[in-house]
Amino acid sequence: MSKPTQLTPFGYALAGALGACFSNAVVYPLDIVKTRIQATTVDSNESDKEKLSVIGVLLRILKEEGISGYYRGFLATMLNTFSMQYAYFFFYSFVRTSYIKRLAARRPAGSTAPPLSTAAELALGAVAGALAQIFTIPVAVIATRQQIGRPFDRRPSKAKKIADAEKGEKAEDEAEEEYDDSFLGVAKEIIAEEGVTGLWLGLKPGLVLTVNPAITYGLYERVKSVMLLAKGETNMNAKLSPWMAFTVGALSKSLATVVTYPYIMAKVRIQARSADLEEAQEEHVPPPPHNKPHHKTGHHVGALTVLARTWRRNGFVGWYQGMGAQLIKAVITQALLFMSKDQFEHWALAIMLLFYRLRRVKA
Repeated sequence: MSKPTQLTPFGYALAGALGACFSNAVVYPLDIVKTRIQATTVDSNESDKEKLSVIGVLLRILKEEGISGYYRGFLATMLNTFSMQYAYFFFYSFVRTSYIKRLAARRPAGSTAPPLSTAAELALGAVAGALAQIFTIPVAVIATRQQIGRPFDRRPSKAKKIADAEKGEKAEDEAEEEYDDSFLGVAKEIIAEEGVTGLWLGLKPGLVLTVNPAITYGLYERVKSVMLLAKGETNMNAKLSPWMAFTVGALSKSLATVVTYPYIMAKVRIQARSADLEEAQEEHVPPPPHNKPHHKTGHHVGALTVLARTWRRNGFVGWYQGMGAQLIKAVITQALLFMSKDQFEHWALAIMLLFYRLRRVKA
């Protein structure tokens, strides 16, 4: 094994995954807020809308769950972030490098491959995103359920719990109040309700959403190439300054989020039980119980059904419920990821060198 002097696809994947975990950890309370806003169904009146403002949800979590409520499902989310980003960066780097090598092989000796077109960047990003989704979505489903917990509107407040305890009363649905929200506990609950395939809830909208990172990274690489050429830089592997990377990354992610947001919202509602509650309300039947099979006579509702119901209930605006929190969170995390990308690549190379030296010592 030769001494590593540059990052392999595995190295780029490690750097991307570490950077994604760092950026998501910084804004994790906002991640909790945006997930709960997306998963909550509301009527088109001002009081309901006020309850779902970012500040309103933050204060409600603090009041009812304390500081720990801001970090529900943190470990599962970090595992999901690391695995998803590692898989995406690995597949993206591998596919992109392979494609560029094939282009270079068709050109005269000594000439470099031309910059990839926007269409090529989008296609490569979509392929990488689809592969990553298939392998990592079970962790994403569990993480989403942990962040939500019980349906938001049914979560009892601390004040109510204290009052009930003082009166010596027990809620009729105490069995439902006490539940295992650990990683394995949530996984068992999902399997009990939806079967093993329930761990892949939201896969179809997830595959559609592969266009999100495709747009983000495609735009980033394209704008980066244009800016480097404008500076007279012929080396397409040259780096942007951290602040320029921050700006380009934020703009790229903003556009990708606005374009794909309705499907992002629909995916969260499918994974977080909200779609089941909406279905029960429309059919005027009791909501499906926890830890018991759902959809005995049919299949889980799809993203298009969720969007159609939201349109009937809230109109076009309903498709963008919680987009403010999503946009703020997405822009900050993506900008931090791009800004710190080079630093994490240096650390990833250092880790590879460390493993190389450890293997030499053992040999």
